[in-house]
Amino acid sequence: MRFVHTADWQIGMKAVHLGETAETARRARFQSARRIIEIAKEQRADFVLLAGDTFEHHGIERAKVREIANLLATAHCPVYIIPGNHDPAGSGSVWEDECWARSVHVRVLLAAEAVEAPGATLYPCPALSRTSAADPTAWIAGQTAGGIRIGIAHGSVSGHPDMEDCFPIPSDAACRLGLDYLAVGHYHSTAFYPGADGAARMAYCGTHEPTGFQERDSGNLLVVEIAGPGAPPVIQKLRTRVLDWHGAVHPIRGSADLAKLNEELEAISSPEQTLVQCTISGTADGIDEEAVERIRELVESRFLYGRFECGELRIEGNADEWIDALPPGYLQETARKLRADARAEPPDEVAAGALAEFRRMWREVRA
Repeated sequence: MRFVHTADWQIGMKAVHLGETAETARRARFQSARRIIEIAKEQRADFVLLAGDTFEHHGIERAKVREIANLLATAHCPVYIIPGNHDPAGSGSVWEDECWARSVHVRVLLAAEAVEAPGATLYPCPALSRTSAADPTAWIAGQTAGGIRIGIAHGSVSGHPDMEDCFPIPSDAACRLGLDYLAVGHYHSTAFYPGADGAARMAYCGTHEPTGFQERDSGNLLVVEIAGPGAPPVIQKLRTRVLDWHGAVHPIRGSADLAKLNEELEAISSPEQTLVQCTISGTADGIDEEAVERIRELVESRFLYGRFECGELRIEGNADEWIDALPPGYLQETARKLRADARAEPPDEVAAGALAEFRRMWREVRA
């Protein structure tokens, strides 16, 4: 028996932090969703599980809700959906739209009760509110159905360092509840939770299309194959993302680090489909400020979206020459005050950022 595990489509996400690129990012979420249906067919999946947060919120235009429902209806196999904390079941929810009743393939699971699926019994744990301190999988403990047992839940795995408790799920829930697999949504990166025997019977698939630069491993789905009750799942991670997101802080100690960073940025393939957030930091002695500006220009001009930040970089050595070249008076005094604050203990990061921007603008004026 083989199925596809996906979650956190977040359809309706505004992505306002991307400015003019936001609409491209929103379209990519639909493109990735279509790719999931294609992969399910290619893999000859028996069914698809969508483990919550299909939609960003209930205020989404109903035309988009129906577009997703119509897309899911084209699947060659059954699709099972649970509401997540962003789109919980309840009055006025997206799940009340009549579109969900039009396809025999698509089933929204709104109750915590066992459901028969091709080759397995499903134990859905739908979210009925935005947040909860209760374990959504707890009800499964009393269920005794045989065969392959699969749970579907949405929440934060207890003890996860990157998530606040929201529908907390024990990290050993699958083994504790006698499940062959627990498909979890909520965390946007792919993550596996092996049991005592080393088999991963519980996993986050991650969002199908990245939503931010902080995500470690997003833009995937999981194809899960289980030979029979008690057999360890064979899990295959497949890429679904349309856009690539690169975000990192790069420590700079000298010109060699700048040259290496420049090479790394130049080596990124498909820049027209890549979003980059590049931050440089550290204390460097006598580096070429023009090299810093060349990296800024590369980030801001080469990629679909580029954001460059150098406010945390402190340039020693020849860093004072540009200040000495300023006209005496207010401009020079302001620059020296910002420099003093940026070098204070502890350093003022706001002043450091302002000084870097001041330096950039002065160089543009001089050019």
